[in-house]
Amino acid sequence: MIDVHSHIVFKVDDGAKSIEQSIEIIKEAYNSGFNKIIATPHYIEGYYENTTQEIGKRISLISDELKKINCPIKIMQGNEIYITENIIKLLNEEKVASLANSKYVLFELPLNSEDMNLNKVVYHLLENEKIPVLAHPERYPFVQKNPNVLFDLIEKGVLLQANYGSIIGQYGKGAKNTVKKMFKHNMVHLLGADVHRPNSVYLNIQESIKEIEKIIGKDQLEIITNSNPEQIINNQQIEIEEPQKIKTNFFQKYFNK
Repeated sequence: MIDVHSHIVFKVDDGAKSIEQSIEIIKEAYNSGFNKIIATPHYIEGYYENTTQEIGKRISLISDELKKINCPIKIMQGNEIYITENIIKLLNEEKVASLANSKYVLFELPLNSEDMNLNKVVYHLLENEKIPVLAHPERYPFVQKNPNVLFDLIEKGVLLQANYGSIIGQYGKGAKNTVKKMFKHNMVHLLGADVHRPNSVYLNIQESIKEIEKIIGKDQLEIITNSNPEQIINNQQIEIEEPQKIKTNFFQKYFNK
């Protein structure tokens, strides 16, 4: 499997605190079935602003350590970029990285409010021949309230990356119920661990996979855990299934049942 969302690079964000932690987390990833990881440190203007060059150096150090212990997992570079109208400028200036140096760009939204610039940023990425990948949409309250906003984003050209832990309740009932709806309505194109520390997400990956497979089946699971991420790494176009609108009544809309 290929993980497209991780915080394994040490001392650059709220993820791994040391190179030893980085290696420990990656070993857990390998033992849980991953052979490739895209490292996606947070980039938040005015807060986490490590350059792609600095992160690249740390990934090289991590890769060297992995060779020493004969761990064959491959680490590639990316970022999880906090939404900003400057994304294209940041990419051009090499202050942030796309996923594995591809046309796919992982970005996140505020967890406590809807960002009014979302459509503008999506349009700006698309007009610059980049493909927006929205990180863990199931975690955003405005999505939990109305998951069909994701239908509209997909129609515009956005890909959606859900977190493995959401299906087993790691982020609460709202995220769990929302991601189930996303799986059932062809609204998940990629999966990520979004791992930040050892002894956490990777230890529960197989449990998550079993729950996801119950909903979408083995073939579709293979697509979102292997085929689609491989398309990103190869900078090829991901072909997605047509999303379906989610039917909700008043009770479901406001209580996320």
